[in-house]
Amino acid sequence: MTVSALPAAAPAHVPTALRLARSAATLSTSAGTAADCDQWLAECSERLAAEVEPVPLDELAGWHRRPDTGDLVHESGRFFSVEGLSVERPGAAVDRWCQPVINQPETGILGLLMTEIDGVAHFLMQAKMEPGNHNGVQLSPTVQATRSNYTGAHRGRPVPYVEYFRDAARHMVLADVRQSEQGAWFFRKRNRNMVVEVREPVAVRDGFRWMTLGQIHRLLALDDVVNMDSRTVLSCLPLEGPGLDQGAPAGPDAFRTALLRSCGAGADEGAHTMSSVLHWISDARSTAELRSRIVPLNQAEGWHTEGGRISHESGLFFDVRGVRVRGRGREVDQWTQPLVAAGGTGVIAFLTRSVDGVLHVLVQAKDEPGHNDTVELAPTVQCNPRNYAVLPPAARPAFLDEVLAAGPERVRFDAVLSEEGGRFHHTRNRYLVVEADDDQGEPPGFRWVTLRQLTALLRHSYYLGVEARSLVACLRSLLVVPR
Repeated sequence: MTVSALPAAAPAHVPTALRLARSAATLSTSAGTAADCDQWLAECSERLAAEVEPVPLDELAGWHRRPDTGDLVHESGRFFSVEGLSVERPGAAVDRWCQPVINQPETGILGLLMTEIDGVAHFLMQAKMEPGNHNGVQLSPTVQATRSNYTGAHRGRPVPYVEYFRDAARHMVLADVRQSEQGAWFFRKRNRNMVVEVREPVAVRDGFRWMTLGQIHRLLALDDVVNMDSRTVLSCLPLEGPGLDQGAPAGPDAFRTALLRSCGAGADEGAHTMSSVLHWISDARSTAELRSRIVPLNQAEGWHTEGGRISHESGLFFDVRGVRVRGRGREVDQWTQPLVAAGGTGVIAFLTRSVDGVLHVLVQAKDEPGHNDTVELAPTVQCNPRNYAVLPPAARPAFLDEVLAAGPERVRFDAVLSEEGGRFHHTRNRYLVVEADDDQGEPPGFRWVTLRQLTALLRHSYYLGVEARSLVACLRSLLVVPR
């Protein structure tokens, strides 16, 4: 176990945006280089590798199906359950359906510790194995824990560093906001997304490392390296406003210059004022007719248990399957659990355009059955194309074909990234940022907004879905050219 040097206090007059931009521009400090990060992650991947094997649901230790409802629950009554969800959406192409859903009525913590080393902001990242990760170990935040875990319901080792987030008042809190997770698979799930700056020595445990934002952004461009929980916390960083243009100066690339202005360096408003954006969201929430309710899992029409897993009769959408895990570096060395497994690779994309030299992204007000407030902002495209083989043509998402047909000269970001491996098995999406034509319109349910407006919304709960938050982190990674 090593101990970080006592970090110097950040000058009070230096804007947070400037400190973050300088960190995004830095690939090498005394804490390590980009190559050191690659080597560390590779070593952790080998050392912390886990053995994950499929297990029929009825053979999961500590889990059982309730005889009256068919719900899949843990014997402790903690963690989460898999129940049924009945959904009605009058007037939609698909106006009603049933499905399994993960019900986890507790608030977890996703937390990043930040400190300054050599005058540059660093974040304490974790190389973490999750049973559903496509490649085993991925880059996680400092703390990634459900309430059941950090209160010891698993009867395992304590969650490292959680005390910095449960007692954050004695430190500098840069972000602290409850956010949702996938509204298509969770029922009203939320996590506390936190960034806490410490100005005292911190013991760096095995499997953890201080990294600059530039080092993290570099890894974000690689497939299946930076996990979903890191992406959502990174999106909550206040990377906008005064000082940003000093740390991320405009260059010859018109896209990056427009992106810089979109984050607030030179533009206060976009195509729509913030008041009109808030009005649009409130109106969408007030008029949405989607209704969802928990029902017994054995009443989920079209779903059946066969071969030790729960599947849809079409063979599409997703499965609920069991796994047995034996690993190292976790609070518990072995366990069994159910996971949701989506077939095929989804598509998550922002279309972008420049309006008066300011980059805008096209977001949609999307209603999902598991959201806390029904409607949250989603990317331009958010779907799994495979599933539309059995759905009406009218259900096919707008802009999907345009995104898939985009030439390489229009694609600014393109990586296949995993969703949360603690609940999803090899569930991956292709994350894209695609330049649209400058005259691209604004169909009903969509709005062109700036990154500064999205950042302002991220200071509050339940405005941006997790897919949009991931894409915000991806788009910001293009803001600064690291040195």
